[in-house]
Amino acid sequence: MNPINRTKGYTLIELTVVVFLIGIMLALSVPRFRYGLFSDTLKVATRRMIGTVKSLRNKAVQDQKAYRLHFDLESERLWIEWNQMTNEEQAVARGKASGLRGGIRILDVCRTGKGKSDVGETAIHFTKKGYVEQAVIHLGSDDGRAHTIELSPFLGTIKTYDKYVEIETIL
Repeated sequence: MNPINRTKGYTLIELTVVVFLIGIMLALSVPRFRYGLFSDTLKVATRRMIGTVKSLRNKAVQDQKAYRLHFDLESERLWIEWNQMTNEEQAVARGKASGLRGGIRILDVCRTGKGKSDVGETAIHFTKKGYVEQAVIHLGSDDGRAHTIELSPFLGTIKTYDKYVEIETIL
């Protein structure tokens, strides 16, 4: 046989097997990306809550005012107040309260010495020196997952956990 006339290539069966294997690998891996970094609303809400806490701490130091981060646990909304606000200003702040999106809810807020609040309203206090009341915020999603956000009073650190962690376990 003349080597010049001999053609090399893949058969249809070989190509079919490769495409089939790639399909199986994609079918097994794509569901894992469902809770990926860009589409996981619980992670987005956790990062947004951390950003709110950090910016409020910085604002307290910058403005030399004591602030409160208020949570309405029943309507899933939060807003910011400071000590010298009038009743009118408080009503306006409450009216501008923002909520969490994408089926994310505030499960509860635990504060050292004050216990766990899972109904009604509660607030976390920030001093004008940037200290925050030691607290744990639990966020939950519609699919049963939860995240825990731990606020450290003096160090300014915020720790997160990809599960529901009781405040007693952390302290």
